[in-house]
Amino acid sequence: MLLVTTAIVPVVLILAAGALLRYRFLTEPGFWRGLEWMSYRVFTPALFITSIAGTDLTIIPIGPLLLSLAVPITAVAGLVVVLRRPLRANGPQLTSLVQGAVRINTYIGLIFATALHGHEGVATFALASAVVVPLVNVICVSTLAAYGDKSASPRPVPVWREFLENPLILGCAIGLALNLAGLPLPGFLSATLTMLAAPALACGTLIAGAALHFSFRKRDAIDVGLAAILKLVVLPLAAAAIAIPLGATGATLSSIVLICAIPTAPSAYVLASRMGGDTRLMASITGAQTVLAVATLPAILTLIDHVTG
Repeated sequence: MLLVTTAIVPVVLILAAGALLRYRFLTEPGFWRGLEWMSYRVFTPALFITSIAGTDLTIIPIGPLLLSLAVPITAVAGLVVVLRRPLRANGPQLTSLVQGAVRINTYIGLIFATALHGHEGVATFALASAVVVPLVNVICVSTLAAYGDKSASPRPVPVWREFLENPLILGCAIGLALNLAGLPLPGFLSATLTMLAAPALACGTLIAGAALHFSFRKRDAIDVGLAAILKLVVLPLAAAAIAIPLGATGATLSSIVLICAIPTAPSAYVLASRMGGDTRLMASITGAQTVLAVATLPAILTLIDHVTG
């Protein structure tokens, strides 16, 4: 019940507010692009820096974290590629299915991590993001490069540049460096970062609500359904099946399950557009997963809690 009142209800309300604002009041796309830029490049990295820098990392088992995330994500992406022929999916459709099966919406995960474990939850989730974000980018960019519509993407996106310029990875790296070096931030800088981090959760969820889009065709029932089952059910359960025997508990286990169970991010649409993916299918997968995750996320977390309790 606590999870419902502290995470589910706020997520639903803020998602709905984002959709309402986008389609009724703040209809200018430039506004939302600007807000997404600020959230992605300023607010969320600031949250990652302050959370990781101030957390005792010795309580987080890095080995189980890495294995429990890398193995199932890679396996699920490979499964989608193997299923291409039975699904009769063309190249661009395949790329959207892969993105839909492994890509993550960091903002929704952060709300749940905060509700479940507070400051420690945010820090652990940020470290999980430092593993998942580069891995998912390798998988998605590589898949789009191999199967995307080449005529729609005359300028290929270098994978190394995706990593070095990713603000979430940079935020994790800075926070980790400060933590390991034992360097306390000056008071004025700490206060500045804390203020910049404050809007991250609300703005990120508003953006996710504003990006909700549904445009289904008859064929989409299979594609959207498969991506949803793999991303929202199979992936988190597979991650938990690896993490629990390895001894992951508390905030670490929650973060592993959370980051695998959260829906695909709206940024998947941008990457699909840049590299020749099926943008219409990508938008449908993202919208459906965002709505479905409101129900599947607490169900998965409750199940894991019951198994480990």
